[in-house]
Amino acid sequence: MVPFGLPGIRNERIRSKMRCFYNAGFITISKKMLNSFLKKRKYKKRYSENDFPGLDAISLKQKEIYGEQEPVHYATIVPYELGGEDPLWAVECYNSTRQDAHFHFMTIGFSNLFYDEDAIDDEYSGFGFEITFRHLPFNDDPEKPIWAVNFLQNIAKYVFESGKGFDDFHFMSANGPIRSETETDITAFTFVTDAEMGEINTPHGKVKFLQLFGITSQEYIDIKNKIYTAKELTERQKTNNPLLITDLTR
Repeated sequence: MVPFGLPGIRNERIRSKMRCFYNAGFITISKKMLNSFLKKRKYKKRYSENDFPGLDAISLKQKEIYGEQEPVHYATIVPYELGGEDPLWAVECYNSTRQDAHFHFMTIGFSNLFYDEDAIDDEYSGFGFEITFRHLPFNDDPEKPIWAVNFLQNIAKYVFESGKGFDDFHFMSANGPIRSETETDITAFTFVTDAEMGEINTPHGKVKFLQLFGITSQEYIDIKNKIYTAKELTERQKTNNPLLITDLTR
């Protein structure tokens, strides 16, 4: 196909229209390439290979909600890429006094955290989400409830190994209490967008903060049997629990 000669087409009107289409296509492609080039140049000018653009975007949102509060930072000792067992770079925990005093955990690592000039045109960063988890203090918990960190890392293992992500109103069984070796009927969970953290734009694409909400064995069965949906359940729970804080004694 020769776009500029357009041989074999005698009707000048058709030839003229086809030239316009070819030219329009050429201009569109050129603009896309130019925008990508300028975007990458701007990115490289702003960041170095030692920077963490994705992580900085998350930290900025956390600061918007929690100000100068320093979270408890549970870092992974051996990176997953180097043979470590835990996929997440870290899990952080804030003490929230909103609604009821509770722990507010946030994962760091489902999204693209580090310098990556090849990710600037991505619509979503990494898996496109980070997981948050709010839960009321539990009587058997120490001052720092490490069980929630292990729980979130186990979910991360499923995601990284299967390549399957989550979104609003997805639901899943934990195959037992979400706090292991605990007498609780919270044995499954669903997801909603975190009411405070929401969704952010990062240099590597969008990141949604999906909040995990613990549900009972019966609620899981009911959702699975389509007696009601995960959305209907969470909306009902929000009546008395707007932030959807998980209560292991429920």
